[in-house]
Amino acid sequence: MKSRKPLLTVVTASALLFAGSLLAQDTPATSPPAEPAAATSAAAPATATPTATATLNTPSGELVVHSVMPPPPEAGPAPDFKQLSGGGKYITEDQAAAYPLLANDFLYADHNRDGRISKSEYEHWLSNK
Repeated sequence: MKSRKPLLTVVTASALLFAGSLLAQDTPATSPPAEPAAATSAAAPATATPTATATLNTPSGELVVHSVMPPPPEAGPAPDFKQLSGGGKYITEDQAAAYPLLANDFLYADHNRDGRISKSEYEHWLSNK
């Protein structure tokens, strides 16, 4: 009896190629057309933060995308080392979560990559913050 693996391979590859071509078919968009760029930019306030604008030509018309960076988080002044470490010698990653800016920079603040921040590493991070 001959092996059927080459036949199964050809049938499977053909089915995948056919399925891929079906998925790649264009479907018309049902969203309403976008407003002209002049109308949307005139409505923006003069004190707005810098924005990135992209214009795309789609089958259903022109699409204008405006993007704005979110404001930085309000964290307040940095807490004492003793407060974050709970009176210990190190700040762990779980303890750093109490101060979002330190939690975000944990890998940067942990210079020796031992998974905890010593008092000298914390002071160095505060001076470079």
